[in-house]
Amino acid sequence: MSYTLAILWHERRRFLPAVMAVAFSALLAALQCGLLLGTFSSVSVPIDHADAEIWIGCPEVVTIDLGRPIPESWRSRLSLPEIEQREEYVQGYAYWRKPSGALELVIVIGSRLHKSSLGKVHALNEALCRRLTEPAAVVVDEGDAGRLGIASEDYRAEVNGKNVKVVGKVRGLKGLPGPYLFCSLETARAILRLRSHDSTYLLARCRRSEDAAVVAERLRQRYPRDMDVLTREQFSLRSRCHWLIQTGGGTALLCAALLGLLVGAVVTGQTLYAAALASLREYAVLRALGTPRWRIAATIQSQAFCVGVIGVLTALPAVLVLGRLAVLCGAQVQLPPWLLAGAGVITLVIALLSGLWSQRSLRLVEPASLLR
Repeated sequence: MSYTLAILWHERRRFLPAVMAVAFSALLAALQCGLLLGTFSSVSVPIDHADAEIWIGCPEVVTIDLGRPIPESWRSRLSLPEIEQREEYVQGYAYWRKPSGALELVIVIGSRLHKSSLGKVHALNEALCRRLTEPAAVVVDEGDAGRLGIASEDYRAEVNGKNVKVVGKVRGLKGLPGPYLFCSLETARAILRLRSHDSTYLLARCRRSEDAAVVAERLRQRYPRDMDVLTREQFSLRSRCHWLIQTGGGTALLCAALLGLLVGAVVTGQTLYAAALASLREYAVLRALGTPRWRIAATIQSQAFCVGVIGVLTALPAVLVLGRLAVLCGAQVQLPPWLLAGAGVITLVIALLSGLWSQRSLRLVEPASLLR
C-alpha cells in the first residue's frame, strides 16, 4: 500500500481526473437519490407528520391522496381492547382560484384539532389550531404561498366555489401533487361537498405502539375485502412507491444517477489504464526481478481503491453543501446517513471494477520489452 500511495503522490496529475470522476459520480448519485427521497416524501407528509398508528381506508387504496368516502359504520369495527383512540379524517382534491382567475389543484386535509388529535400534523401549533376552529379557515405551507397567489395574512380565496380564509402558514409541508390546505373536519367537508358524517379514513392509536401491526393484521383478516388496514409505516411506503413507480419523475432521477456512475466508471477506468500503460517499463522491471503478475495486478487494484476512497471523501462535503443550498432554494432533499454511506460504497465498488477493467494492460508487461 505504501508503494501505491507513493505512486499516487508522485503521479498525482495523472490520477487527478480519476479522483474527480469518482467524486462526481458519488456527488451526482447522492444528490439525485436525496432529491428522489425528498420529493416523494412529500406525498406521505400527512401520514409521517401525524400520530395515527393505523390507517383504515377504502379497499385497495394505493396512496393517501386517492382515498374515497367510507361508511360511518366502520367506526364500530375499531372497538378492540388494544385501541385507545379512534377518529375520522378527511382528505381530497379541490381547485383553488387564484387572483388571476386561474385554477390550482390543492389537497384539502381535515382533522380534529385538539391536542391529542391523531390526524393533525405536528406543525399545527396551539395558536394555529385555535384559529382553524373559525369557519372556512385554512393553513398552507409558506413555500406554496406564491404558487397560490397569497399576498397577505387573512387572505381570502375561493376553493371549489367556497370562500376560505388563510389564517396561518407552516413550514416544510409542501405537497407533490398540489399544495396542502390544512383545516378542521367541518371546513374540509364543506369544501369537498361531503355529508356531515362522511370521512375518507379512520385513524387509530393503540395503547402500546408495538401492537399496531398485530391489530392491523387482525383487522385485515377479519375484513379482507371490505376495507384496507395499514400501519403508518406501511401506508407511507405504499404512497411513496405508487408515485415513484406510476410517474416518470422517479425513473428519470434514477437514470440520471446511474448515468453519473457510468460516466465516472468510464473515466476512472481509462485513467487507470493510461497510468498502467505509462508504467509498463517499471512493471516489466518488476517482472524481470521475479515479481509475480498477480502482485502487479494487486498494485493497480490498490490504486483504484485509493482513488475511490479519495474521490468519495472529496465528494462528501460537497454533497452536504449542495444539499443545503438546494433546500434553501426550495427543493426538497433528504440526505440520511444510510444514503450517503450507500452512495459511497456503490461508488467505491464502481472504482474497483474500473481497476479490474484497466488491468487489461498487464498483457503487455513482459521482461523482453526492456531489450527494445
